[in-house]
Amino acid sequence: MIGTLDPKIPPGPLAQKWRNHRDHSRLVSPNNRRKFEIIVVGSGLAGGSAAATLGELGYRVKCFCFQDSARRAHSIAAQGGINAAKNYQNDGDSVYRLFHDTIKGGDFRAREANVYRLAEVSNNIIDQCIAQGVPFAREYGGLLANRSFGGAQVSRTFYARGQTGQQLLLGCYQALCRQIAAGTVRMFPQTEMLDLVIVDGQAKGIITRSLRTGKIDSYAADAVVLATGGYGNVFYLSTNARGCNVTATYRAYKRGAMFANPSFTQIHPTCIPVSGEHQSKLTLMSESLRNDGRVWVPKRKEDRDKPPGEIPEQDRDYYLERKYPSYGNLAPRDIASRAAKEVCDEGRGVGPGGRGVYLDFADAIKRLGEDTIRERYGNLFEVYEKITGENAYKVPMRIYPAVHYTMGGLWVDYDLMSNVPGLFVIGEANFSDHGANRLGASALMQGLADGYFILPNTLPNYLASQMGKRPSPDAPEFRDTEKDVRARIEKLLNVNGTRSLDSFHRELGLLLWDKCGMSRHEKGLREALQKIPKLREEFWHGVRVLGSEQDYNQALERAGRVADFLEFAELMCIDALERNESAGAHFRQEHQTPDGEALRDDENHAAVFAWELQGDGQRPKLHREPLHFEIVHLAQRSYK
Repeated sequence: MIGTLDPKIPPGPLAQKWRNHRDHSRLVSPNNRRKFEIIVVGSGLAGGSAAATLGELGYRVKCFCFQDSARRAHSIAAQGGINAAKNYQNDGDSVYRLFHDTIKGGDFRAREANVYRLAEVSNNIIDQCIAQGVPFAREYGGLLANRSFGGAQVSRTFYARGQTGQQLLLGCYQALCRQIAAGTVRMFPQTEMLDLVIVDGQAKGIITRSLRTGKIDSYAADAVVLATGGYGNVFYLSTNARGCNVTATYRAYKRGAMFANPSFTQIHPTCIPVSGEHQSKLTLMSESLRNDGRVWVPKRKEDRDKPPGEIPEQDRDYYLERKYPSYGNLAPRDIASRAAKEVCDEGRGVGPGGRGVYLDFADAIKRLGEDTIRERYGNLFEVYEKITGENAYKVPMRIYPAVHYTMGGLWVDYDLMSNVPGLFVIGEANFSDHGANRLGASALMQGLADGYFILPNTLPNYLASQMGKRPSPDAPEFRDTEKDVRARIEKLLNVNGTRSLDSFHRELGLLLWDKCGMSRHEKGLREALQKIPKLREEFWHGVRVLGSEQDYNQALERAGRVADFLEFAELMCIDALERNESAGAHFRQEHQTPDGEALRDDENHAAVFAWELQGDGQRPKLHREPLHFEIVHLAQRSYK
């Protein structure tokens, strides 16, 4: 059975839609704001900026994070930069061009109105961060510097060497600390959300567990905001921090929120290759490196084991420059990733196992000098040398694609509210802005746009009707949900099997990488859908979770997350099988052009696929939100 979704986008030109919605902020007067309490789950760029801004506006905010400090959120790992349509380089950039590049980069599977709003707000983000003292790189004369990123032919990416996420997070954190000191925000570190509480069909609170003491608590609010990031760790090996998980958004899905496009996962082309089974995560090398690094492999298989310096220029295949002359090494991530896999599958990959390609800076160092490259990317070269023991100023880096970002997430309307009233979802936790592929330097842009500018203006539209409706945390709905949480924890501790958590997680990750990774096909997806339930059943009979509930217990913490991954993985594969086309990072081998590019089916699949739970063991119900393009005309995506 298929339903149809209405994203509640106001009529009119794209720019006017957002201006109309900004009037929502007036629906709750400044004197009444202190009467509302808002829960924000997540303290990264999206959650931290939302909590800080809502506190600044006078709302009372409770902010929860499972890290020991908001400064440890995974946003800190973002390296390359943040996009904004400032046109400081006078190279023809504009709000429209950023909007167009983002729609095209997502292979026409994003909602136009949301993306245009994002492009409009992008310029305000830079002004906000400069006012906070974020140390963006500057030109010799003192003006802000820019560089290019994949999928764009203009320089619109603002950066702080290879530490952009860290610097933006520190700016956000100081704004958050100001509100904590002012008493408008209460911070709950090392506290994990384990369930969402629904009262009369609306999100009114959460159930949490203290990771320090094991204590389970209930918190009531007028609205709940999820800013908990993506689910890339379902693949076990990814560039995400080990703590990143799907639990908050999946618990919301289990309570009725719809999950949109879960199969849209991004593979990043510039990661340090896997070196062995001992690894529990992978390390990202910023896409910004592709500004000056050239990607190549040997033309002949026989040369793959030779040192790169012994392979002459005429025997090198700069395959991105050959295949995509207009964009070259700055082709979008999904295209660059598949191209790397293709040459490695041909037997021309380098390094252990033949799963790597070269990212070579020799030409840039010769042209610009080592000092310039060191100034632009120095800390990235240091990270690479610490992990590999190789000096990338002297020999090329070796890179290979790895799971990085998730474009799917909980479905939200134009106000960033899910189909569950009162549940708002921002940043990577929602699906709204990137379609089937995210362009580089757009994640930080979306997180800060949602938190600083969009949510504070749209949230009052819901709150205006909720005065005096906040329930007590002692209400029956809270007691029942807390009872469910305790029963789940008890069930995990009582399995008392023989297999470790990591063994299950690794097996699931390898299965997903093979069947629902960089490329998919019907046979493989059906195989995965047969194996995942069996693996999940084995988990609930054979996993061993050490320790107790009332304690600092990292095994129990991870067990709950792995259990959710084992359910969520099935939803991913169902979505990938249902979307019988190729689009962006979702590459079905049955649907490709003669030269190996993604072949969309706009007639049948120009839509958001949002899934609604129908009960354990039952196929979820598919809801489709048709995508309408008023401004950008559907066309075969080409970067040649």
